[in-house]
Amino acid sequence: MASLGGTMAGPRVPVGIGVVCPFDMALDHELWRWMPEEATLLFARTPFHDEAVSVEMARDVSNDDDVAAAARNLSAVRPKVMAYACTSGSFINGMAGARRTSKVMEAASGAQGITTSEALLEALNHLGVSRVVVITPYVEELTVRLGDFLEEAGHSVVAQAGLGLDGGIWEVPYQTTCALIRAADVPEGEVIFISCTNLPTYDLIGALEEELGKPVLSANQVTAWASLRRLGLGAVGPGQRLLAD
Repeated sequence: MASLGGTMAGPRVPVGIGVVCPFDMALDHELWRWMPEEATLLFARTPFHDEAVSVEMARDVSNDDDVAAAARNLSAVRPKVMAYACTSGSFINGMAGARRTSKVMEAASGAQGITTSEALLEALNHLGVSRVVVITPYVEELTVRLGDFLEEAGHSVVAQAGLGLDGGIWEVPYQTTCALIRAADVPEGEVIFISCTNLPTYDLIGALEEELGKPVLSANQVTAWASLRRLGLGAVGPGQRLLAD
């Protein structure tokens, strides 16, 4: 084996983002696509629940004790930011519930906390937009609950559409999501939000923004953007308006 010599520096240690996500999260690889070289993702999952995607499941995966346990485990590797990567789990109990989840992670880990739903509000404020077209893969009740969350935060839901799925969300093809967005979009909508961290979106965002002439936000995008922003870093997403501002 060749000698490394006495002057080689390293290894480079990227800054850590702890990610607490539901047991059924299948898109770790998508969140990685927004990461610059200076950052790394460190994942922990909440416990398994044998149930369909629903209001009940959203409450189960956002259980305070389970979130705290996952964040405490991640604290061993000292992330600087702790993200709760689940839209429904962070909007299901309103704005107070989203903030409580962040506080739970902060108390358990010592890292700064942010949830997907808080990141969405931050992105809307950053872009200066308020009239939202809501797109989800969810059953109707969950889609309505997201609209309620946005209204509570002072935004207007001008149109909404869902796929009615209670499972297998990570398998939805881009064509299906794009068709739903095109059918739901209305002129008065200033921004489109695609909900669910388990719905693939990375490659369609820039193309749809160019086609529709307005920002398109997604759950994983805003989670990555808001987490990196707390570290003074930019997310990697060519052609995505949120990342250019």
